[in-house]
Amino acid sequence: MSTTSLRTVPFNRTHVCDNELGYLAEAVRHGSTCGDGPFTRRATALLKELTGAGDALLTTSCTHALEMSAILLDLRPGDEVIMPSFTFCSTANAYALRGAVPVFADCRPDTLNIDERLIEAAITERTRAAVVVHYGGIACEMETIGEICERYGLALIEDNAHGLGGFYRGRPLGSYGRMAAQSFHATKNVQCGEGGALLLNDPETAVRAEIIREKGTDRSRFFRGQIAKYQWIDIGSSYLPSDVLAAMLTAQLESFDRIQARRHAVWQAYHEGLADWAAANGVLRPTVPDGCAHPAHLYYLLMPDLHHRQRFIAHLAAAGVQAVFHYQPLHSAPAGLRYGRTAPGGCAVTENVADRLVRLPLSAGLDGDEVTRVIDAALTYEVR
Repeated sequence: MSTTSLRTVPFNRTHVCDNELGYLAEAVRHGSTCGDGPFTRRATALLKELTGAGDALLTTSCTHALEMSAILLDLRPGDEVIMPSFTFCSTANAYALRGAVPVFADCRPDTLNIDERLIEAAITERTRAAVVVHYGGIACEMETIGEICERYGLALIEDNAHGLGGFYRGRPLGSYGRMAAQSFHATKNVQCGEGGALLLNDPETAVRAEIIREKGTDRSRFFRGQIAKYQWIDIGSSYLPSDVLAAMLTAQLESFDRIQARRHAVWQAYHEGLADWAAANGVLRPTVPDGCAHPAHLYYLLMPDLHHRQRFIAHLAAAGVQAVFHYQPLHSAPAGLRYGRTAPGGCAVTENVADRLVRLPLSAGLDGDEVTRVIDAALTYEVR
């Protein structure tokens, strides 16, 4: 059969488990489709168990979880927040919205995570926090970064959008920072279409976070019968997702082990099947340092240069395989130049890998034949 008659292998196929439809119907029948219903409580309990977080609040997106973290830090205009340039714009937007200045640091060439060796040089008297992003769910060097933050009195925030199910030295990602943001977007390992969560590892922060999530009111305490009436207490917004979304998320979290087993099988098939080809063609595969356990969120290749990255994506497309690039540097983006600054030393590694990186299709819904098609298509590409 010709490749033109085969269905395209999509970059992402949103995975649906067994119980979503039943739980969605149950949420509707229950009659409490707004937030903080039964499924919100069930999903929250599952998430806390999975991450080891002290507390967790479901949100409408990971972006909103990050925005909540910025409010909770009481950032003022001119305060600085160190973060990687190699990340999604939401990481920076959340803090720029509070008037803070994102300070963009370079990434490591092996893990593509923020280079912990560059953080200290980026600290000034205005620095209030450092945000780490566990790229592909492979952990940043949390011991070193945590020690730096403690020494300088900085809040450590984890943008854990990729990292649910990942570990660093036996400890779950999302449990290291004062706060951590999770994503349940349709492209993530566990998804409810659109959604997120803020993990909270400080009890005092958790109390205020609940108020901020409910438009700045103590409405949640009122519905629990803890107060006679609720009032406007603090600034906040409407960050609470519907219980209908929480119902879908509950089904996904209950199937987490099965989802992960399939994703790891795909990730490992790529890693082993492309090893010799990558070595022969000067292509780099993901690096997983000792002490890190990743959640198979994505699988990437680093081509020799931009020319080969573009040719390789076109080559795969001709074989019916959808592959994509990823983050473009924030430090040189129009908004990055307007609202942020670049840390000392620049971001040369970020600029280099952003031009070379290709992500292969990876989802729990990929079958064995599709994985084989991806590998076979890649093996026919030659760097010359």
